[in-house]
Amino acid sequence: MSREIVINKYEGNTVYSVSVIDSYGVETHLGYLHHTELDKLIVNDTTIREHSELLWANEVKPEEDLLSNAISECIKLDEERGVEPNLD
Repeated sequence: MSREIVINKYEGNTVYSVSVIDSYGVETHLGYLHHTELDKLIVNDTTIREHSELLWANEVKPEEDLLSNAISECIKLDEERGVEPNLD
């Protein structure tokens, strides 16, 4: 997955939501920008670029939930065998 900076309209045409997505798909919300601040691209006294570079420099691969994956695989195997999965 690629790294992204996402700026979306939040409320009407005056406020924009700013988020950064790292290479693992983890989204971090940086804050909101008023339409008059868009040309500066500054959130909380730091530029969006500086925020994103800091996050990307320190990104960590999220831990995999092994138990959930194992349960999902068991359910999938039961369904393939025609057995009704029992989740109790």
